[in-house]
Amino acid sequence: MTPLRQRMVDAMVTRGFAARTQESYVEAISRMARHYQRSPALLSQDEVSAYLLDMVSKRHLSYSTMNQAACAARFLYEKVLEFDPVKFHVPMAKTPARQPELLSRLEIARLLTCCAHPVYRMLLTTLYASGLRVSEGSRLRIQDIDSSTDRMSIRVCAGKGGKDRYTLLSASLLAQLRSYCQSLSLHHTRKNPERWLFPNPQYSGPTAVENVQRAYQSARQCAGIIKTGCTHTLRHGFATHLLEGGIDLFTIQKLLGHGHISTTSRYLHLISPQFHPPKDVDPLDLLAGLPKL
Repeated sequence: MTPLRQRMVDAMVTRGFAARTQESYVEAISRMARHYQRSPALLSQDEVSAYLLDMVSKRHLSYSTMNQAACAARFLYEKVLEFDPVKFHVPMAKTPARQPELLSRLEIARLLTCCAHPVYRMLLTTLYASGLRVSEGSRLRIQDIDSSTDRMSIRVCAGKGGKDRYTLLSASLLAQLRSYCQSLSLHHTRKNPERWLFPNPQYSGPTAVENVQRAYQSARQCAGIIKTGCTHTLRHGFATHLLEGGIDLFTIQKLLGHGHISTTSRYLHLISPQFHPPKDVDPLDLLAGLPKL
């Protein structure tokens, strides 16, 4: 590890950045350094701006990807190298606010049915039933599932922003998780010493997020779903379907881990006025509300 990279990592650790944020920032700066074949400390403001422009104009990457690289660059030059932000300005794009494409309950049921791999299917099911981000879900451990009757919750350790929180554990999800753990013998500490709920094939760590995304896309195609999106679509469905079930916005904000209620309030525009939740189904148990295939 170069001294500059170590300084950047140390600065992020000191500020309490989440591990995933540290990885993405370091990788973004590494890509820029490889692009110019020089240390990022030697780059000019014009070179940094040209690199960011190249990401969207020539490589056709999204503005959100470009902005992530810009955030990493701003941190490096302003916080680590202590450049004057007025003299060394790193531009960021104003991204359009687009509404996500939602999956219907029938489409979610078909998607989960079409995912053949047991680990990925259970993880996708958990993302929808609990509103987790894919990075949060993949790193769950068995002990994060609190099945006590007076608790019934999932503990999210070091979510976005490094914050811990609790989210839903419905009766339907708990029953599926128990059956899943028994079928894969995940409780055996010799086989799964770190007690990962969704381990990789070697049981040496959590399953890779990239593999989960690929599993989602394969299941989406198998289910004949033409709507675009990734695993985050399941989190959007969680929030919207809870709203349609009558759950208040403040509760959903806490379950999702949003810092501001305005972030959660966008789901108000996605509610279907035609949907009426079944009277015999707990509105917090989204899996119980899915159609049976």
